[in-house]
Parts: sequence; structure tokens; C-alpha cells
Amino acid sequence: MEAVILILALLFAAFVALGVYAGVKAVGAAKRGVDRTISQARRTVEDTTLRAKSFGQVGVAGELAQLRLRLRTSMKATQDALHAGAAEDASLRESIGLFERLSVHGRELDEELRRLEREPDRDRTTERLPQLRERVERITHSAESLRWAARDRARTFAEDDLESLTTQIDVEAGALRDWSRSRPVWPEPAAEPTRPTAAPGSWTPSSPAPRPSAAAGGPERAPDDAAPGTGDPQPRAIPPRDPRRSMTYSWDKTARPETTN
Repeated sequence: MEAVILILALLFAAFVALGVYAGVKAVGAAKRGVDRTISQARRTVEDTTLRAKSFGQVGVAGELAQLRLRLRTSMKATQDALHAGAAEDASLRESIGLFERLSVHGRELDEELRRLEREPDRDRTTERLPQLRERVERITHSAESLRWAARDRARTFAEDDLESLTTQIDVEAGALRDWSRSRPVWPEPAAEPTRPTAAPGSWTPSSPAPRPSAAAGGPERAPDDAAPGTGDPQPRAIPPRDPRRSMTYSWDKTARPETTN
């Protein structure tokens, strides 16, 4: 009895631990989803604000907004391209590692540009603009190189797969058009059996039965049965049609019989 209680207690503890673990995982996944949603919303709002500043402001503030917008757009496009390609091509994982290292420099530059947007000393900011443009150009160039390399690799794989598929389809189409392979071979017809030749004077079912002659006491042959000088029978004459019999058709009505009282 004690063993049963111990087993039940262990099972209950295992179920409780499993439920707690599943709850923690669910809470963590929900938290990550909320954080991801908040980050995407914050990024969208910030990109929209930068786009508005780049078109609505002039001078140093407008140029800083343009640099930030260009940097963020290039990095986001490269990240999406690499992660989308890595799902089908495992060799892009190394490229993702290089992009993560490049992203560190991109974030540092973006934070520096953001601080300079609030810098009251515009002259000092103007002096640093050439250096900032060069850094943005180097980072975006590296990001674009990774992005276009991943896209070219995916396009090459797609073209190779399409070429292989086209070759297979051409081979299959040629096999389907080869009528000699699919033409049925019919067996040769069997030869008809040879009928045995009857002996002279014998009677077979295929020959007419001999008629008894008059000398043998049989009935006398009618004049129309055979032609004079030959033994071949002649066809009998067809009797003429009775004119009293009229032809009937399917559309004629049958006459009703007269009733007699």
C-alpha cells in the first residue's frame, strides 16, 4: 500500500513539474512575442519619423535623418534576405554570422547619429558629417554585398533546378511520343483447321443428300427439279402475291371486330 501511495505521489509531482515547465515556456514565448511586436512597432514609427524628417527638414538635421534612414533600410533588407535564404541554404549561416558582426557597427553608428540629431552645436556636427557619410557608405556597401550575393546564389540554384527539370520533362515528352513502345502487339490469327476430304461415293453433311432414282422404286422426279441433261436442282418459282392481301403499316389503326348480338 505504501508503494502505491509513493508511486502516485511521484506521478503527481512529475505532472506538476511538467505543468510548471510548460507554463514557463509559454510565458517566455508570449513575452518574446510581445517584445518582438513592440520592437517592430517602435522601428516602424521611428522609420516613418526619419522619412518625414528627411523630406521636411533641410540642413544638418535633414542630412542626419537621411543617413539614419539609409543605414536602417539597408541593414533590415539584408537581415531579411539572409534569414529567408538560410531556411533553404545552410551555407548562408556563416554569412549570417558576418552580418551579426556588421550589425554591431551599424547599431553603434545609428546611436551616434541619433545623438547628433539632438546636438545643439551644429557647427561641430557639420564638421563630422563627411566622416559619418563614409562610415554609413562602408556599412551599407558591406550589407548590400551580402544581400546581393545571397540573392544571386538563390537565383543560380533556381535556374539550375529549372534547367534540370526542363531536361527531365523533355526526356519524358520524348518517351510519351515514342509510339513504338506503346503500340500493342497482337497475336497472329490461328490457321483454320483443314477439313478431311471425303472419299468418292460417300456422303458428308456439306454435300446434298443423294435422291433415290426412279429405277430403284423411288418417287419420280418432278420436271422443275432438275434441268434437262444436268443433275443440278433448279430453284422453285415464287408464287405471285395475293392481291386480296393488303400491306399494313405501323401507323394504320387496327379495325375493330364487329360485335354480333
